[in-house]
Amino acid sequence: TNPLEVVKTRLQLQGELQNRGVYTKHYKNAFQAFYVIAKSDGILALQKGLVPALWYQFCMNGVRLGSFDFMQKSGVIDSKDGISFLRSIAAGASAGCLGALVGSPFYMVKTQIQASSTIAVGFQHKHEGMLRAFKNVVKGYGFFALWRGASAAMSRVTFGSAAQLATFSNAKSFIDELQVFKPNSWLCALFASMLSGVAVVVCMTPLDVVSTRMYNQGVDSKGKGLIYSGLFDCIQKIMAKEGVFGFYKGATASLLRTGPHTVLSLVFWSEFQKFYHTPSIATNVD
Repeated sequence: TNPLEVVKTRLQLQGELQNRGVYTKHYKNAFQAFYVIAKSDGILALQKGLVPALWYQFCMNGVRLGSFDFMQKSGVIDSKDGISFLRSIAAGASAGCLGALVGSPFYMVKTQIQASSTIAVGFQHKHEGMLRAFKNVVKGYGFFALWRGASAAMSRVTFGSAAQLATFSNAKSFIDELQVFKPNSWLCALFASMLSGVAVVVCMTPLDVVSTRMYNQGVDSKGKGLIYSGLFDCIQKIMAKEGVFGFYKGATASLLRTGPHTVLSLVFWSEFQKFYHTPSIATNVD
């Protein structure tokens, strides 16, 4: 799904803080953007930022799903009537926030690499790879500069994770109760994850735009952003210049990417949980 991530990033940066109709719209939609990127930068440009993207997913989802699974097994999201929707939202949000914090440096570099283009949209960092990017950031602005823009990313994943995991766990529980499929069927997880994917896109896309803008903006000699001073400043400026629809730039690419990604991640996670929690023969012997 990395090509969709590249397309989404370009669409989110296009027309940054400009009113509609006053800037050149190089990327008209997600599908046309594929063609434009491949034509101007080459077909391999659709895989820009793949290495930091993989590291981000490994770190963020490893911590996020692991934390949520721990809270789930600890009974944190349980209530007298089964799974509590509000508790599962809180657990998902907490797990997402922690995961985003751990993976933030990789997401920042991924965004900056994917934004680099012959057709410039947004600030151009011109990194020559993930390790070189890390080296340049630390050398120029210090170690903690790797977490610049983390507040937006943490908010993004907090809302997205809360929507994803809460919707998934409750939808899965509801489908199980309906007994539409056999007990522990992977089809139950499939349908629950599809609903979860839609919830993620609706809740997370506005903050996804914000985090992309904050990660990609240029900085001064002290490492401070040239455009946005923080999360709320970014939100306010986007609303003032681009309106509500500015927060949903790249939404189609986000749905095309996040939908399959959410389905695959949650279905595999659900299946792996079965193997992990399956008792051995020895434990069943009285």
